[in-house]
Amino acid sequence: MAGEPQADCLFCKITAGEVPATVVRETATTIAFRDINPQAPTHVLVIPKAHYPDAGSLAAADPQLTADMLREAAEVAAEDKVDGTGYRVVFNTGSGAGQTVFHVHAHVLGGRGLNWPPG
Repeated sequence: MAGEPQADCLFCKITAGEVPATVVRETATTIAFRDINPQAPTHVLVIPKAHYPDAGSLAAADPQLTADMLREAAEVAAEDKVDGTGYRVVFNTGSGAGQTVFHVHAHVLGGRGLNWPPG
């Protein structure tokens, strides 16, 4: 069921404290932690504590939780002091877009030039 923890989900395990992560922020609805393979000096993942497979399913089911994630992305950028120089928030949706963990997550990237178009 949407929103329920999934036994085989890495990010659900991080949320439950079963898998370690370098947590930088946590709220009642979200957790933000450093990416283990950073692509920029600031590379933090913001995830909802509830399990949704991708950004579209989360937005359809819980717009407030979607807003919570974006608010936390901005807080991460401010804490890492990249809010003034610019940062990027990326939601990869589907394997063709590079999503490898099917628990919605926002990548917060900053601290270096981020050219457009990306990769």
